[in-house]
Amino acid sequence: MKRHEKYERLLERCKSLAPTPTAIAHPCDAASLNGALAAAEVGLLAPILVGPRKKIEAAAVQSGTDISRYELFDSPDSLAAAEDSVKLIREGKAEMLMKGSLHTDELMSAVVARDSGLRSARRISHCFIMDVPALEQAIIITDAAVNILPTLEDKVHIVQNAIDLAHTLGKPQPKVAILSAMETVNPKVPSTIEAGALCKMAERGQITGGILDGPLALDNAINLNAAKIKKIESPVAGQADILVAPDLEAGNMLAKSLSFLADADAAGIVLGARAPIILTSRADSAIARLASCAVAVLVAKARRDSPAAIMGQAA
Repeated sequence: MKRHEKYERLLERCKSLAPTPTAIAHPCDAASLNGALAAAEVGLLAPILVGPRKKIEAAAVQSGTDISRYELFDSPDSLAAAEDSVKLIREGKAEMLMKGSLHTDELMSAVVARDSGLRSARRISHCFIMDVPALEQAIIITDAAVNILPTLEDKVHIVQNAIDLAHTLGKPQPKVAILSAMETVNPKVPSTIEAGALCKMAERGQITGGILDGPLALDNAINLNAAKIKKIESPVAGQADILVAPDLEAGNMLAKSLSFLADADAAGIVLGARAPIILTSRADSAIARLASCAVAVLVAKARRDSPAAIMGQAA
């Protein structure tokens, strides 16, 4: 398969859509500013640059870009930029939020603020949409960036957010592997017990829209031959669309292992809030940054088309 073909398909789906108004929180270095403007150039975003005017203008000069045609909302510092970006979404002036050069915890503090943030009835969680060259389809990994030690209740939201995202990306009945170190329920390994509980909750309609199985080890979640060798009979084993990590450390190491050992790219999005949130890293490739924006654009469109059925409704 051609490298990045999966991401290029995402970008192609967005070509017919109008640019989505997006608050760019504190784009005060060349990398974050260029990432947002590159997405604007291909028609994904209509950026609103939020942060100290002088710093944003200096970043534009440094990167040789013209920002005169973009709206600029002058905020005194990074914390104010995060708060003002969230406010633009609450006021309906932006539909998406994108991280600039501020720290992730600064942005997320504004997002989760109880009275002024973007909280919803859902737990906020992160999904990587991984373009792994060895796999035919993109694969979702969750949660590798937000929830450190998620409880069983948290995992219900994490799984449902990922399933809803898969629907948005064109998978009407995604196959969800609940990962652990083994494929049997072991009372000494809490993640295996939670995996079994999540599967039973799906059977009872507490999690909807996907096919769950677990616990599954990584090999038999993504490799049919490994599943056959272990005699695992499952509609998910060997063909998972979504990999649910037991905790943030495991998910983060899995995603970064694929990126740095398997030549994969990782687009990322935060879900469960009242607007999709684009989190990019300085280590991301240009195509991964664009893919993150494209995923957010498709989520924003899904929210517009079916607001009552989409993730992250207001509490």
